[in-house]
Amino acid sequence: MANSLGLVIQREYFERVKRKSFIISTILVPIVMIALMLAPAFFMLFSKSEQKTVMVVDNTGVVAQRLVGNDEVKFVPATAPVDSLRANEDNETILILGSDAVENPAKGITLLSRGSVSMMTDAFITGQIKSAIEDVRLQKYNIPDIKQIMEDVTADVKMTTIRIDQEKDTETSSELSYFLSLIMDMMLYMFILIYGQMVMTSIIEEKNNRVLEIVVSSVKPFQLMLGKIAGVGLVAITQILIWAVLIGTAVAVATPFLTPETLGNDVPVEVTGALAQFTEPGFLISLLVYTLLFFIGGFLFYSSIYAAIGSAVSNVQDASQLSSIATMPVIIGIIGSMAILNDPSSALAFWLSIIPFTSPMAMMARLPYGVPGWEIALSIVLLYIAFMFMIWLCGKIYRVGIFMYGKKPTLMEIIRWSRYK
Repeated sequence: MANSLGLVIQREYFERVKRKSFIISTILVPIVMIALMLAPAFFMLFSKSEQKTVMVVDNTGVVAQRLVGNDEVKFVPATAPVDSLRANEDNETILILGSDAVENPAKGITLLSRGSVSMMTDAFITGQIKSAIEDVRLQKYNIPDIKQIMEDVTADVKMTTIRIDQEKDTETSSELSYFLSLIMDMMLYMFILIYGQMVMTSIIEEKNNRVLEIVVSSVKPFQLMLGKIAGVGLVAITQILIWAVLIGTAVAVATPFLTPETLGNDVPVEVTGALAQFTEPGFLISLLVYTLLFFIGGFLFYSSIYAAIGSAVSNVQDASQLSSIATMPVIIGIIGSMAILNDPSSALAFWLSIIPFTSPMAMMARLPYGVPGWEIALSIVLLYIAFMFMIWLCGKIYRVGIFMYGKKPTLMEIIRWSRYK
């Protein structure tokens, strides 16, 4: 039995690992992810637009002189009537400040434009008007140096967050935890769908080619299903480990350069917290270990369902309709994870982390924030117990389904197969 199971696992594993698509995706995905993260900054750096001239018609007489431009917007007080400015096609943007703009800025301001105005330009102009009107209103109080007083009163608060529930106090970053949670959840969702459906389509193809009828003469159906799941799972683990090595190497190379001496003293506290957390070896190792455990558990749990679906149908079209049985709990787990990000320690977060159908996704969202060890252990134990039950249940469906051809079975028929002894 062990020898037959090993042969099935070996065949499924090497058949996929040797494919060019596996090698290319393993190398390209990290590069694409890094490129997607750096792309916004790259485009912001090299996509500076030409300076836009804004003609200001100031009926208040006190606001226009307080508007300060930048590299993208230049404010020019208008000396001609509005109608003349509109008639001149060289005037692309005209700002009209009504006589009651200071008292009623919600209704007394209009921006005329010959084309669309970018969101950043709109926000900058609005911010300058707001600042100018506030300055005018402050002066009405006739308090000497009131603007300087207001600036002195304004406090720029920077708070450092330190975890004290661990062996060593560790500086953390909620921004990094949020970002990691999203990335890990999306990766888990992708892996379950891609590799789970890979198991399903492999079974359908072999079933259509009548290969299964020959294979089951020497390998029991349950062994065959378990071998396919384990073989494809090892492919997924191989890819994760390769990515982990690449990320770990990148962190090890970059860490010496990510110090206060090299970055300077003006680095925001959010950045320093993120760097301190991301360069902590204990955090990275524990995150990798738990991620692997939940990735493997989630894949095994759902791929057994996909295997049962693949054995029950004869073509991919029929399988796509039944695959919602496996897809819907994953989507519910992802939606629940979005709520967990607001409060990783809530009762909702706890229960979603315990229920096997949603625990892989929920734990992916919670792990970067830190989860008590007993909750992680309980979640892992329940997930793997649920997998063993699911593989037993789906194995009963599989042994009947692989010999069924032609008509697509109903859900009640599949349930009836699971009751056969």
